[in-house]
Amino acid sequence: MRKLIVSTIMSLDGYFEGPGRNVMALPMDGFFDEHNLERQRAADTLLLGATTYMGLKGYWPAVAENPAVSPAVANTPDVADLHRETGQRNNEMRKFVVSDSLTEDDTAPWTDTTTIVRRADAHEVVAELKDQPGKDILMFGSRTLWNDLLVAGLVDELYLMVGHAVLGEGTPAFSTGPIPPLQLVDTRRRDGSDNVLLHYKVVNRDA
Repeated sequence: MRKLIVSTIMSLDGYFEGPGRNVMALPMDGFFDEHNLERQRAADTLLLGATTYMGLKGYWPAVAENPAVSPAVANTPDVADLHRETGQRNNEMRKFVVSDSLTEDDTAPWTDTTTIVRRADAHEVVAELKDQPGKDILMFGSRTLWNDLLVAGLVDELYLMVGHAVLGEGTPAFSTGPIPPLQLVDTRRRDGSDNVLLHYKVVNRDA
């Protein structure tokens, strides 16, 4: 059975996004980018909510073709190769997007690699994906979806980058549902970053 991995970032005071659903209030620095690419290299499937899917689709195809269009690359040219590889992997990886509103017309230029899953079918589809051979299934963003899957016992590991920003208000990273126990596996830092990466294993309640 392969693993479902969540990779996300939250503020020091526990928010997934700031006021007005502003995700750019979070310090998504080079450490964050490097870690996410590391997780992509270990995966062959992306599982996303509609909002995150549309955001990634609107950004990464152009960066894969020309990393210079990324503001991060414009400010720090030596990360161009990292962003190009990230964009290429986003283009090539198999993608499952959970949505009741998206249609195939919304998926270009990722139509050939995208499967739309209706919300009522999400748990069954994810369980079936986990039973298939392959590498990790990876989730970015998609806060509502990964919280639902976490409560349902379908998430295996959580990589939580705690950013140094204090937002004061916004959307909490975790829902109010019965979150299963989390066992800390590792912590990481990187020189030049004030963020801290926490790696948790989700403990099976029945174990």
